[in-house]
Amino acid sequence: MFSISSNWKYWPMLLLSCLFMQQASAQLSESSILGEWISPKKDSRIHIFKQGDTYEGRIVWGTGGPETDVKNPNPALRSRKLVGTVILTGFKYDGGLSWVDGEIYDPREGKTYSCKLKLKSNQSLTIRGYVGISLFGRNETWTRP
Repeated sequence: MFSISSNWKYWPMLLLSCLFMQQASAQLSESSILGEWISPKKDSRIHIFKQGDTYEGRIVWGTGGPETDVKNPNPALRSRKLVGTVILTGFKYDGGLSWVDGEIYDPREGKTYSCKLKLKSNQSLTIRGYVGISLFGRNETWTRP
């Protein structure tokens, strides 16, 4: 049986562990997502910024394919340049290390998906694009340049 008095020697280690975890989570905040991120194939760079109360992301370098939005379902947009195109829209910070209720446009497929973002560290961002519910989707990890 666990007794506080007989295991007093473990308290300093437990306290230090708690303080370390608190410090690590304090270093990541709502603004930690801001800035540039690189796609897993390292063929494009996306800049995430705050627009009013939501977070957005635009392609700032590379496209990973054609230079124009040739697969866009709207024929009027198929000739627009992909660099400068906003592909992340409507994300709201959920108070943890996640941004939810957004959408991601995939120019390689010409499709828009529901999406949520989760910051794993200052250097790693998991993007979950899905249809309907999050169970039906896929993850992609972006990193800092």
